[in-house]
Amino acid sequence: MDWRLFLTTFFAIFVAELGDKTQLATFCFASDAKSRLTVFLAASAALVSTSAIAVLCADVVRRFVSPDLIRWLAGGFFVAIGIWMIIKK
Repeated sequence: MDWRLFLTTFFAIFVAELGDKTQLATFCFASDAKSRLTVFLAASAALVSTSAIAVLCADVVRRFVSPDLIRWLAGGFFVAIGIWMIIKK
């Protein structure tokens, strides 16, 4: 296992997920649920499922698009979202 890749991915996703809609939705379900373990397991399964879809899609897309272009497009997308968040009222 590539531990550097593991840790980089873990911390990037961890920071990105803090305070996002997914975490807030999970918080709401857990605050009203009798079984927080069920909410935790369901939320974890959902995150694992969406991550699996991303990994599978990336495997298909990289066959047609270079990884460098994907990085540039993803970076540009995040920069555009950041600028939009700053200028929107």
